[in-house]
Amino acid sequence: MQTIHKHKNKTVVRSMDLLQLFLTYPKLNISEMAKLSGIPKTSVLRMIGSLEEMGFLKKDTEGSYSLGLLFLQYGNLVAERLDIRHVALPVMQQLRDEIQEAIHLVLRDGDECIYIEKLDTDHPVRLFTKIGRKAPLYAGASSRIILAFMPEAEREEYLAATELQPIATGTITDKTKLRQILDRSRQEGYSFSRSELENYTAELSAPIFDHTGQIIAALSAAGLEVQFEEGRIAELVKDVQQAANEISRKLGCTRQIPVAVPL
Repeated sequence: MQTIHKHKNKTVVRSMDLLQLFLTYPKLNISEMAKLSGIPKTSVLRMIGSLEEMGFLKKDTEGSYSLGLLFLQYGNLVAERLDIRHVALPVMQQLRDEIQEAIHLVLRDGDECIYIEKLDTDHPVRLFTKIGRKAPLYAGASSRIILAFMPEAEREEYLAATELQPIATGTITDKTKLRQILDRSRQEGYSFSRSELENYTAELSAPIFDHTGQIIAALSAAGLEVQFEEGRIAELVKDVQQAANEISRKLGCTRQIPVAVPL
């Protein structure tokens, strides 16, 4: 019985070795799979038949194989069942403990963003932000980093249709200036705001990307403006970006993530 189990395990491992090849090669025939994997051609032929029958691989008219649609179904299920709040929370807690500022997790909600998680500090004076709060995409660091990494056509459509209304003393209401700031945010991988949603407050935010490489959320550190003095910004940028990038990697992101270069 033990010998049979070993044989089955070996077959499963070899089948996985074959499937792994398709992470690098979009299409392969039997001979190419045998050469690349080092598995005898007769064994490859037998395993490929089973993998095709189960929907893991599909064969074209020229005899080449590619990954089957079953993988797309699995991928969608994983993405749907992956709760970003559950993934982000331990990283947010560590960041809060390190920098001692309020930490927010923000998602896009149409032409606005919505705060879906917040970790507060023990500071005697705190921000009044709360879970469920919304803000327009053009105002505040979290909103703006999401706007910055949206597809260009979608971003321009939003800017063309949106009137930039002042919310606090630092709200950006000039579209030329806003576009320049968005360009810089895409290059440096973070956004910083002062008194844009509430006077005397500041927020520093970095993007979070999903397994497809698309912007899915923003992570931010926020607090009173006096706590975000110029000499501290560079260190905060590094800490927030590292945390956001860690969450992105946990969500399966493999894209090259922009990181600010210290001056």
